[in-house]
Amino acid sequence: MQVLLLVKEFIEDIKKQKLRAFLTTVAVAWGTLAIILLMAFGTGLGFRMRESFLNAGDKVIRLYSGQTSKEYEGLPTGRSIRLSEEDAWLLQKSLPDIDIVHPGFGRGVHLRKDKNAAWTHMEGVFPQFETLRRMPPAPGGRFINQTDIEERRRVVFLGGDIATELCGYDNPVGEIVLLDGIPFTIVGTMPKKLQTSMSNGPDDRRAIIPFTTFRAIHGSRYVNEILVHPRNPNDAKRLTQEIRTVLGRKYHFDATDERAIFVWDMIEAEKISSKVFLGLNIFLGVIGGMTLIIAGIGVANIMYVVAKERTKEIGIKRAMGAKRRHIVWQFIFESLLIAFTGGGVGLLVSIAIVKAVWMIPISDEGAMQFLGRPMLSPLVVVTSIAILTLIGLFAGLFPARKAANVDPVEALRYE
Repeated sequence: MQVLLLVKEFIEDIKKQKLRAFLTTVAVAWGTLAIILLMAFGTGLGFRMRESFLNAGDKVIRLYSGQTSKEYEGLPTGRSIRLSEEDAWLLQKSLPDIDIVHPGFGRGVHLRKDKNAAWTHMEGVFPQFETLRRMPPAPGGRFINQTDIEERRRVVFLGGDIATELCGYDNPVGEIVLLDGIPFTIVGTMPKKLQTSMSNGPDDRRAIIPFTTFRAIHGSRYVNEILVHPRNPNDAKRLTQEIRTVLGRKYHFDATDERAIFVWDMIEAEKISSKVFLGLNIFLGVIGGMTLIIAGIGVANIMYVVAKERTKEIGIKRAMGAKRRHIVWQFIFESLLIAFTGGGVGLLVSIAIVKAVWMIPISDEGAMQFLGRPMLSPLVVVTSIAILTLIGLFAGLFPARKAANVDPVEALRYE
């Protein structure tokens, strides 16, 4: 009953200040809309950028051959350090903190299917490559498997773009293509994926064959790279130093010589990227929050007007025994109602806008593939509700304290 009475008094007050209340509610709704949309677009951008980065290597450390830049045990600088398949198995045997290690070959290749031809980068890999590089097959196809490795099969897994370019249609599983004049059977293709970080071109235009088949055809001894997936990504820096130590003992170079073995720590790069986008979201949240604070000033203003117009009523309540906390609670309750009414409208409009944006088709190129997918996360909603609550409390608290401190006698004389 007490709450119903407060709501009734609130409605009566609003009727006296219709225009002011409407504009204040609109201001709160606009502020809520601003903060939610800014953070939703910021969160969506950060997520898409992170996923596009991980699509080039999911929490991996990439090792490449290098050249020594420090003298070591009497040996000169400038010695070439060439990585081999045996180095990968040595690391796996020596370092228990490594979850997966993957040596891979790579070179340019000419592909032909009937009259269609293309140049691309070809890699010889093991089945684990599918997980490490996020290359799932499209329905109806598969990735390179262990049988392909053991039997040195002439099978190829193609990126979706180059498969369509060669064969004229999507997912041409079973078709025969020529790789440098050698026939290979397509066993699978990769669906389109967002990728910003890459080497030797995007995976959408990649040709993947079994590691053993690559070695048998080209007689390669040295690998193009070694991928390392740690058991604990947080230990990546320490593991990188241990890798240098193990390989340094084998090839006789200083473990602190960073040029002897080139390392691309994609785990650390991802952490840095996440911090950048966290800072961006905080910045966007602050901008939206400032808009809400301005709206909060409007809420406080209308509550001051209400307090002034109800001075005599407040005096009567105080004279009849109403305590200060009752007066304070009444004004805070009304302030919160205004804040949450406007906030609710802003939230509903924000949800509608986000859903509408997701319904707009976006191309696979350009900025819209990152900006066109806002994400309305629970954190965004909770943050907005928290800000609205604080605004309602503070916007109502000061007028409420002023009203509660009115002397009953003076209030009764007020005209």
